[in-house]
Amino acid sequence: MDQKVGLSVTRLAPNFTQWDELLALILRAFAYMDGVIDPPSSAHLLTAGSLREKAKLETVFLAIDNDRIVGCVFALARQADFYVGKLAVDPQRQGQGIGARLMQAVEQLAREGGKDRIELQTRIELTVNHAAFARLGFRETERTAHPGYDRPTSITMRKVLS
Repeated sequence: MDQKVGLSVTRLAPNFTQWDELLALILRAFAYMDGVIDPPSSAHLLTAGSLREKAKLETVFLAIDNDRIVGCVFALARQADFYVGKLAVDPQRQGQGIGARLMQAVEQLAREGGKDRIELQTRIELTVNHAAFARLGFRETERTAHPGYDRPTSITMRKVLS
């Protein structure tokens, strides 16, 4: 439990049914990217059903405050690490440490799984995100391009866990 009354970060329960609420959170959190990043965010391709399927393959952590989902993160176990995707915090709650708490949960999961690093990708245009991830200990490892682009569109960042 966090110092903020009611805020907790928990692993997605097997009987979770609030897929529409989770989708709405992700879309709200990613909305600021519209018209900023190219190509558009893959969040636009998500549905409640695709999130349910994604959660079968990945570990999901939720930040809950007074029974309301205010943040989430998906973590995919790979051979050497965990890949972090769809980190989302309700825009009205950003800047309160919720994203950091979600990332700490992924770090703990990685350690428990015998992995010594976690990795993520962020878009080239989202310099505020680059700085936020750097403050959490991530370092750029490469730049890649989405199919059909002749310029880098994403930055891969890695955090080595001690």
